[in-house]
Amino acid sequence: MAVAAENDQALAQRRTTLISIAAAGLLVALKLGVGLATNSLGLVSIGIESSGDVVAAVLTFFAVRLGGRPADPDHPYGHRRAENLGALGEAGILLAGGVVVAVHAIGNLVGEAKAPEIAWYQFAVIFVALAVDLSRTLVSLRTARRYHSAALRSNAFHFLGDTAASLTVLVGLLAVRGGIDQGDSIAALLVAAIICAAAARLIAENANVLMDRTPTEAREAAEQAIADLPADVELTRLRLRESSGRYFADVIVTVPPGRAVVEGHQAANLVEAAVERALPGSDVVVHVEPRRRGLHLRERVLAIALAEPLVMEAHDVTIFEQGDATDVSLHLKFPADLDLQAAAQIAERVQRRICAGTGVSAVQTHLEPLERTLRARPPDARADREATRQIERLVRERTGLHPQRVKLLSTDAGRVVFLTLRVGADGTLTTAHELAGELEEELRQQIPSIADVVIHTEP
Repeated sequence: MAVAAENDQALAQRRTTLISIAAAGLLVALKLGVGLATNSLGLVSIGIESSGDVVAAVLTFFAVRLGGRPADPDHPYGHRRAENLGALGEAGILLAGGVVVAVHAIGNLVGEAKAPEIAWYQFAVIFVALAVDLSRTLVSLRTARRYHSAALRSNAFHFLGDTAASLTVLVGLLAVRGGIDQGDSIAALLVAAIICAAAARLIAENANVLMDRTPTEAREAAEQAIADLPADVELTRLRLRESSGRYFADVIVTVPPGRAVVEGHQAANLVEAAVERALPGSDVVVHVEPRRRGLHLRERVLAIALAEPLVMEAHDVTIFEQGDATDVSLHLKFPADLDLQAAAQIAERVQRRICAGTGVSAVQTHLEPLERTLRARPPDARADREATRQIERLVRERTGLHPQRVKLLSTDAGRVVFLTLRVGADGTLTTAHELAGELEEELRQQIPSIADVVIHTEP
């Protein structure tokens, strides 16, 4: 579907450009022919300007075709900036035409050139030009807005300038007809000013895009969208570049250091979605980093420990305060096949860095192997039923309630118990955790075949 939409867009832009080329060619013939025949500098000037339109429209046609090509290894952001280059070329042609017209108009005014002949077909040509210019201005603007095309937008401004120029020449010819001999030359000079102003605007607009200048409103919209995300996602850097109406964003955000990879990925997805809502159609790349500043002591300890590549997990961080001194203990998990000497060296490095980076007095680490994946064995139905009855009895004796759920798994290491308990709704998390710990210890003592107990408590 996306490829089909892009093909439709490219076809519509090429069709609009070809219509512009045909219209510009017709206007050149009419304006120059009638202008030369009646000695009207105004008509000749807009004829010259329209001849620039033909060249400019041809440039736009090829720029749109090139800009519609998909991204490739040499152009990873696509070829859409070819439209901005085409728009710059068109602006250069406009500027050159404006200078030529201005020089001739000034020469006529200084030298008191003869006034042009006035004929009905001069006005007919101007009205035809106005009708054509207005129609192709509307078509180009509508297509440019629909497909965010810089080249077609520049064409629209160009055609709007043509309309203003034709109106100016019309007024000049009417002035000549009313007895003001220099009306035509004055009109030509005004046309030159219009042409140069339009060229300056196009040059500034497209040069800013090619120089990667980010529009202030686009940057502020993206920053606000990220700021509206949960507070644990903080923006560190945002870089935006525009290519023919489409934005490419490089974003760096920080999250708390204890976050899992999955949580970091979810944060990146939130940032991408937020920027795309603020700037529709944008291409967003997000880099997630652990936060280093503004952290509590526990988070700083985790950040330092997890910075070691072989520390797979860090947990059970406990902080001990004794007067002005602070001690820390934590558990570190390493790959199960790592030898003890290597693990101990890493732990000592973590301890030194925590002391140096946080100012604590001492750090004690507990080293653990990362759990291996356990393989389940075929269940023993009779033994499982007996173990389940024992578990239910112990839970009733300890809590006075039946367990919500009991599940047993037989593994190479022994039986694993998954147990769900309902506790008082007014209880705290601490009391629920203490109850689960006491019950786990009792189950291990009463049922020797249990290798592990995982207890979930809920109100």
